[in-house]
Amino acid sequence: MKYRALLFDLDGTLTDSGEGITKSVQYALEKLGKPEPDLQKLRIFVGPPLMEQFMSYASLTEEEGRQAVAYYRERYTPVGLYENKVYDGVPEMLRELKDRGYLLAVASSKPTVFVRKVLEHFDLLSCFDVVIGSEMDGRRTEKVEVIEAALEELGMQDRRDEVMMIGDRMHDVEGARKASLSCLAVSYGYGSMEELTAAGPAAIAASPAEVAAFFA
Repeated sequence: MKYRALLFDLDGTLTDSGEGITKSVQYALEKLGKPEPDLQKLRIFVGPPLMEQFMSYASLTEEEGRQAVAYYRERYTPVGLYENKVYDGVPEMLRELKDRGYLLAVASSKPTVFVRKVLEHFDLLSCFDVVIGSEMDGRRTEKVEVIEAALEELGMQDRRDEVMMIGDRMHDVEGARKASLSCLAVSYGYGSMEELTAAGPAAIAASPAEVAAFFA
C-alpha cells in the first residue's frame, strides 16, 4: 500500500453543504448592504477560506471581512450547518478505506468546531482518526496550514509520500502541493472540471466509489 493516510476536505467532498453556506453568505451580504439575490453566484464560497472570499467577492476591507464572517455565523451556526447532506456513497467509501487500514483525517478550512458538529450530525466522526479545521478567530484558514496541522496530528510530517489529500476545489490541490503532498480531486463537488484540470491533481474521481477504487 503506497499511501498510509488520507486527508479529506469536508464541504463538496464528504457533504453537499452548498445550501447552508450560500444562504448564510446571502444573509451576511444583505446585512452589509451588498445584497445578492442569485444563490448560484455564491457557490464559489463553498471551499475557500471564508473571510478572504468575502473580501474578494464584495471588495471588502479586512475589518469588513471579519464583520461579514460574524454575520455569516449568525445564520450558519443555528441553521445553515444543517442545510447539508452526505453525498451518496461517502459512508460506504469511508468504511471501505477504514477496513483496508488507512488512517483517515479531515482537513478543512471550516472552523474545527463546525467540522466536528457536521461529522457528528451525520454519524461520520468515528470514521476519522484526526479532524482538523481552522480556528474561530481566523487563524489557520489557509489549506496548507490545515494540512500541516493534520500531518502533525497524524505523525506523518516526515512521511509525506504516504499521504494524499482528497478535495473538490483548486485550493485543495494547491494546498496539498505547498505541503509536498499529491492530491486526488473529486469532480462531484463544487469545483468545475476546468478548475480541477488546471490545478493539476494526480487524478480526478467522479464519485466516492471511484475514490475508494483509486486506493484499492
